[in-house]
Amino acid sequence: MSVLIVSPGRDPEKWKKALENQHPGMNIYVYPEDHDSEEVEFALTWNHPRGLFKNYPNLKVIASMGAGVDHILSDNALPDGVKVTKVVDETLTEDMGDFVLSQVMNHIRGLHHYARTQDKKEWDQFQYKRPQNTNVGIMGLGVLGNAVAGKLNKNFFNVYAWSRTEKNCEDVTCFHGKEQLEEFLQNSEILVCLLPLTEDTENILNADLFDMLPEGAYLINVARGEHLVEHDLMKMIDNGHLSGASLDVFREEPLPEDHPFWEHPKINITPHIASVTKPESVVPQIADNYDHMKEGEPLKNKVEMDKGY
Repeated sequence: MSVLIVSPGRDPEKWKKALENQHPGMNIYVYPEDHDSEEVEFALTWNHPRGLFKNYPNLKVIASMGAGVDHILSDNALPDGVKVTKVVDETLTEDMGDFVLSQVMNHIRGLHHYARTQDKKEWDQFQYKRPQNTNVGIMGLGVLGNAVAGKLNKNFFNVYAWSRTEKNCEDVTCFHGKEQLEEFLQNSEILVCLLPLTEDTENILNADLFDMLPEGAYLINVARGEHLVEHDLMKMIDNGHLSGASLDVFREEPLPEDHPFWEHPKINITPHIASVTKPESVVPQIADNYDHMKEGEPLKNKVEMDKGY
C-alpha cells in the first residue's frame, strides 16, 4: 500500500517530508519517479495530468492539497468508485478572511487609488467610506465564505451572502437560489466571489450578473478564474458601471505578460496568494484520512461528487 504525490509546479518534496514526519513508515512515491502503479491506493495532488489516475487500478482516495477540488473533478477519466477529499484548515480560512478584509478596506479607503496617484506625483484626495456604511455581498457560504463573513462582521460591515441552497450565518442577511440572486446583488456594493467551481458556477461572473449590481460596485474574485468572463468585466468597468476589481485568480496562471488586466488602472492583481496551503498545517488531516482508508472508516472532508464540492 503506497501514497503517490502528484503536484506539477509545486514542491512535492516538502509534502513528502511532512507526510514522513507525520506518519513514519508510510511508503511514498513522487510522480513521475518510477513506481508500481498497482501499489498505489492513496494519491495526494494538485493539478495532476488529465487521465493519469485511470492507470492506477487500486486507487481508492484522491486527496486535494487545498480547499478546491475542481482540478480533480474536471478530469473525466477518474477511476470508478474513487473518493475525493479536500482540505479544511483554520490557517487557510483565517488567511482568506484577512486577505478579503484587506482588499475591501483598500477599496473603501482608496489605497489602490493612492498607489497610482503617487506614481504620477498627484495630490488627489479620495472620498472614502466607512465600514458601517458599506454593504459587502459574499457569493458562496462554505467554510471560506463563512470565515470571510465573520471577519467582515467583526469589522462592522453590512454583510449579505448568497448560496445555491438555503443556509444561515449569524448576523448575515442570507439569500439562496436563482430566484433570490438579483435581490442579493442589488444589495452588494462590493461583491466577493467564494463559490466552488462547478458546471453551474462557471462563467457566473458575467455581464448579466454585473448589470444587477449597483452602479459603482466593486468585484473581488478569490475563487477561480473560470468563474469570470474577463471581457465582460473589462466592458463593465470601462463603461463605468463597475468601479474596479481585485483579482487573485485567473483562467491562465501565471497571467500572461500581454494580458490587458496588467495595464488596466482599475484592476488590481495578486498572484493567487489570498490563502496558500502550508504542508505542515494540513498534512495531519491527510495522514488521518490515509489511516481511515486503511481501516475502512469514514473519510474527513469527503467531497460530494454530484455537487462538485
